[in-house]
Parts: sequence; structure tokens; C-alpha cells
Amino acid sequence: MRHYENLVIVKPTLTEEEIKNTLAIVEEVITSNGGEIIARDAMGMKKLAYPIEKNARGYFHVMYYTVAPSAISEIERRFRINEEILRFVTMKYDSKREIKAWNDMVNKTKKPAAVVTEKVAEKQEEVVA
Repeated sequence: MRHYENLVIVKPTLTEEEIKNTLAIVEEVITSNGGEIIARDAMGMKKLAYPIEKNARGYFHVMYYTVAPSAISEIERRFRINEEILRFVTMKYDSKREIKAWNDMVNKTKKPAAVVTEKVAEKQEEVVA
């Protein structure tokens, strides 16, 4: 199993629900090919450097996962077929240094969610008290 990172840019014309469904399909493609998604980072709607298919913005979503190298060609093929995806890029982390960097990025992605959860819990305690 190798370590990978995928950045997917989804069309901005979709509704919030359609974006969630598209991202669920993307994640299902990875897991159905034997991958395990370790972390996700929904970066949200951002301005593109240049228009893609007349879209100036796009919804950015990053996934960190492990999968067998033989599955990557099928995953990328399914991404190309999906019309809701404007662009995607797959990055492979192979050397020890790259894997350490991948682990650091995964930890950074997971930490903010825990901090947000703690802050919400603190605010709920304040409201109750």
C-alpha cells in the first residue's frame, strides 16, 4: 500500500447537496478499489487561476489515502469520466521523507477538526451552565 493525496476541483454550479454527492462518489471510487481514506480536507469554494470550462471558481477537496499502486489507473479513469469534476491531481508519496511529510499533512488536517469540536463542546457547556 502506498500513500497518495488527491486534489479534486468540483464544478461551482452544483448545489451543496450535489457537491456532497459528487465527493461521496469520488470517495467510493477510492474505497471500492481497495483504498483506505485516512483524512479529508474540504477547502471550499475558491477562485481559479484561470477559467476552466468557463468557470472562474471551483470547490476544492483534498483526500489523503493509501491504496495499491495498481488501483490508481482505475481511480483516475473514473475521475476523468465524472463530468462534475473540473480537474484532479494525484500525488504519490514514496520515499521516507515524503511519507513523513504525508503523515504531517494528515495530522494537520485532523487537528483542526478536534479543536473545533472542543470549542463547540465548551460553548455548549457555557450555554448549559
